[in-house]
Amino acid sequence: MGKMFKIYLCGPRIYSCSNCRTHLAKHDQIVSKAFQGRHGRAYLFSNVVNISLGPKEDRILITGLHAVADVYCNCCQTILGWKYVEAFEESQKYKEGKCIIEKAKMSTEPYSLEG
Repeated sequence: MGKMFKIYLCGPRIYSCSNCRTHLAKHDQIVSKAFQGRHGRAYLFSNVVNISLGPKEDRILITGLHAVADVYCNCCQTILGWKYVEAFEESQKYKEGKCIIEKAKMSTEPYSLEG
C-alpha cells in the first residue's frame, strides 16, 4: 500500500472525523442538515475529502430505494455515513454524488488559515 496523503482544509468552520480529527468538509459544502443517519441526525455534503468508499449496494432508505456506498475515514477507518451513488426516483436525483455524514461521527475544528 502507498503512502496516504491527507487533505487539510482552511476556513471558518471545518468538519472533521470525531475519532481522529481528520478534516472532512467545509461548512459551505453543506447541502442540508435535515437528514437522518443510522444513529441520528446527519448532514448532506456536496463534497467530502479524506474518505474511502465501501462496495456499492442497494438500500431502502426513508426516501426510497438508493444505490449507496458506505463512507470511511481514510485515517482511522471509522464508518462516517454513506455516499449516494444512484437515486432511482426522479425527485431524489439531486442526492447523487453527495455524502451523508452522521453528526455523531464528526466534530467542528477551530478557524484555520493554513491549508
